Amino acid sequence: MGDAVDFFMGYITSEPFAIEKQGGFQPVVFLLADYGYQPYATTIETKKELVEKNPELVQRFVDASIKGWYSYLENSQPGNQLIKKDNPEMTDEQLVYSIQKLNQYGIIFSDAAKKQGIGAMSDARWKSLFDSMVDTKISKSNVNYKEAYTLQFVTKGVGYYKK
Repeated sequence: MGDAVDFFMGYITSEPFAIEKQGGFQPVVFLLADYGYQPYATTIETKKELVEKNPELVQRFVDASIKGWYSYLENSQPGNQLIKKDNPEMTDEQLVYSIQKLNQYGIIFSDAAKKQGIGAMSDARWKSLFDSMVDTKISKSNVNYKEAYTLQFVTKGVGYYKK
């Protein structure tokens, strides 16, 4: 009889850290992106109605979110203080680990984000995700996936967000 194998899904920035600390071993991590599943993670969602009726508000919110990431990654201490205030169980060690993993795996600064700004998206990547969903029968091919997203508020270039 072989060894028991446990697995679960989690965030690269937190669950492996918890396993290392509580389990006393370094887990093997498999990224779904390495196996062809490359959705955008942690997107900002709103109603289509708000985008149509108040695009300036949506743009300001998206810009503030992206600029917040740049600010946090340049100096994480003010943000970390707020995180720890709202999440008393959060440790400095966990926060350092999380930032290191974000950088190591290019989660915030993907190749596209390095050129087009944090939050960069493309029609080609959305199509690739949709095609993979159709191939695996998660979605029907007649779904208009382009109704699910807009590039209107993102991909403005690093300079736009750092001015």
